[in-house]
Amino acid sequence: MKLIIAALVCLLLAGVWLQDVDAKSMHVSSSNCCFITAKKKIALKKIQCYKNISSTCSYKNRLILKLTGGLEFCVLQKESWVQAYLKKINLCQKET
Repeated sequence: MKLIIAALVCLLLAGVWLQDVDAKSMHVSSSNCCFITAKKKIALKKIQCYKNISSTCSYKNRLILKLTGGLEFCVLQKESWVQAYLKKINLCQKET
């Protein structure tokens, strides 16, 4: 009985670990392109930095704004408020 419980715990942990690995890989790939952009202006005080999208993305002229708390939003680079913010925020440092 103890062996069965130990085996089930191992399987559960392996499943959680694989799910975590998959979620991280999905996050990285999806954060390189923008398909949907924010409709409303985002408060400047909530923005930490910005990232450029990948050159292989279908939609061009978009940026990714990284907010406090880890959220990221895509915005159109040509928006006047985005242009004004770019003068006040920095490019995000690459994560290692």
